[in-house]
Amino acid sequence: MNPATALATVLVDELLRCGMTDAVLAPGSRSAPLALALHAAEVEGRVRLHVRIDERSASFLGLGLAKRSGRPVALVCTSGTAAANFHPAVVEAHESGVPLVVLTADRPPELRDTGANQTVDQVKLYGTAARWSTEVGVPENRPGMVAYWRSLVSRAWGLAQAPVPGPVHLNVAFREPLIPDGDESWCEPLDGDATGAWTKVRAATPGSVLHVPPTRRGVLVVGDGATNVKRYVAAASMAGWPVLSEPNGNARYGDHALTSHHFLLGVPEFVERHRPEVVVTLGKPGLSRPLLAMLRRAEEHIVLSPDLSRWPDPVRSATQVAQDVEIPVVSGDDAWLKSWRTADLVAAAAVDRVLDEAPEVTEPRLARDLVAGLPGGSLLFSAASMPIRDLDQVMRPRRGIRIMANRGAAGIDGLVSTAMGAALAHAGRSYALLGDLAFLHDQNGLVLGPRERRPDLAIVVVNNRGGGIFSLLPQAALRDPFERVFGTPQEVDLEGLVRAHGVPYRRLEAAADLPKAVAGEGLRVVEARTDREANAVLHAEMRQAAHAAVRDLFV
Repeated sequence: MNPATALATVLVDELLRCGMTDAVLAPGSRSAPLALALHAAEVEGRVRLHVRIDERSASFLGLGLAKRSGRPVALVCTSGTAAANFHPAVVEAHESGVPLVVLTADRPPELRDTGANQTVDQVKLYGTAARWSTEVGVPENRPGMVAYWRSLVSRAWGLAQAPVPGPVHLNVAFREPLIPDGDESWCEPLDGDATGAWTKVRAATPGSVLHVPPTRRGVLVVGDGATNVKRYVAAASMAGWPVLSEPNGNARYGDHALTSHHFLLGVPEFVERHRPEVVVTLGKPGLSRPLLAMLRRAEEHIVLSPDLSRWPDPVRSATQVAQDVEIPVVSGDDAWLKSWRTADLVAAAAVDRVLDEAPEVTEPRLARDLVAGLPGGSLLFSAASMPIRDLDQVMRPRRGIRIMANRGAAGIDGLVSTAMGAALAHAGRSYALLGDLAFLHDQNGLVLGPRERRPDLAIVVVNNRGGGIFSLLPQAALRDPFERVFGTPQEVDLEGLVRAHGVPYRRLEAAADLPKAVAGEGLRVVEARTDREANAVLHAEMRQAAHAAVRDLFV
């Protein structure tokens, strides 16, 4: 099956699984895959297809259908001015709150801005009149496409109705061939499942709560930006579920919280024996690839989001999206939780042995010891790249602290200033854990006028003279170009820089000296020098030790 046919088949099928009953088509060439898929669905009796020769009339026909039925209607057209002629109806749908799913066929990117026939800029063509607008990537015959397409369509269907009904826009680029080629093979099944829409969006209604079926084999995952954390952690604890929280999810506390889920989920023997029946996600997870892999495999993945116009689903595995969920208490055997906790303790102990073998300063040990030693009521602001990942892998559960990171876009920008702003707003001791590049990127944050308030903030700078996270990625194997184009080497004298700003400076010489180094009051900087290559080796040793210890449990 050619990619255009596969994409159109799945898009139409998922719209039907979501509940579409009517579609309106204005015929054209580039939209041929969608037209043929809709025709096939009409022949099967799955949809009422309406065909009009004029896009303006077609779009207002769809508007009337959706306005009266209250259900989203799909509008389909070809590329160029055809798509522009949908605009008046899209504006009316926006202003009157009518749900439409607008699918505009388009030329692929390589034909744009070349003078190619019937090619105009259709990306976000309807501006603010669309509740949501996205470009569907040009289809490719590779695994993962079906989850992407179905997740995208069910998101569009949900957003056309919640939180406020209106039009959404999918710009769909097709490469030729545009009609079926007689080959029905594809690299993965194109089908969905028997449960309806890929992702079911629970539109907000007063008192609406999604009820999770009773199960002991559940997991609560907490990522960045999570809200109502204490409530859901308490519910998961009552249900006997383990809590897998990223540090900045601020749910890594209590008997149900784990330290080493990153390592546990990298052991196939553990994963095979610990397949959850349901996973509930708060916030946006994104630090651990093994954790994301678990979400990708989840049979039932419920995403809780206070904003139904934007919900996090980075691996496109969400089966339901809701604003609230009730996790029922299940009486009986707690072997599920005990097994997770036993493996977690074994893995954490193995990692600790690796970290404690040497007295020198290392990045993961620094992260572990820093968070463990913070006074109650403290704030820890972490850089969004390597420091937060170190915390994720080694932080033991504890109460009484708040961890923050700029993980919304996960950039390197402005971290010194963000940490200082958070510290000024925090009623307690504040600390920051930054890499050298993040610190240098915002060194101007240290510039304070004589009448400006100074935060009580200890900034710990891990100085490995470059971009440490790159040494843990596949690029590091490219020895010749690596240091030049990835390593980002720098030789800045951090002590001189810090003192030039009139800020107290200390150098951390040994791992055991950390409590003394960060002690004090006011704004101050602690430099901890490490080696990037040695750090990569250490992380590999941590992983190997944890995996071996967990495997021993299942021999």
